[in-house]
Amino acid sequence: MLMRTDPFRELDRLAQQLMAPGAWSRPSMMSMDAYREGDTYVVAFDLPGVVADAIDIDVERNMLTVRAERRPVTQGDDVQMELSERPLGEFSRQVVLADTLDTEQIQADYDAGVLTLRIPIAERAKPRKVSVGVGSGPKEISG
Repeated sequence: MLMRTDPFRELDRLAQQLMAPGAWSRPSMMSMDAYREGDTYVVAFDLPGVVADAIDIDVERNMLTVRAERRPVTQGDDVQMELSERPLGEFSRQVVLADTLDTEQIQADYDAGVLTLRIPIAERAKPRKVSVGVGSGPKEISG
C-alpha cells in the first residue's frame, strides 16, 4: 500500500484540472522540442506511457497535427487504484510547417516515450550555386 503525506494533493490536482479554462472541450497539450539537424528538421514530442497504436499523425497542407491517448494501465473489477497522478486521456499538438519542408517525406519513430519526427528540407529550398556565363558583351541591334 502506498502512503501519501499530503491527503489533499489529489483533491488539489483534480480541482486544477476541472477549473482550467477549456478543460472539458480540448485535449491537453504535449511538450515538444524542435531543432534543425543538417538538412532535416527534427520535432520531438514527449508521450510517456502512450502505446504506439494510440498515436495519430496527420499533415494537411502545412499543418502537422499529432494526437495521442494515454489509457489506464490497469483495468478490471478486482483492481483498486491507490494513487493516480498521471493524466489520462487525449493529448494534441498542432505545428505550422514552413513551405520549405518536404511534408511528403516525414519519418516518424517512437522510442522510450518520445515521438520523433524527421522532416527533410525540400530540394527546391536548399541553397544552390548559380553559374555566371561569360559572353561577348551586349550586342547591337541593327534596324
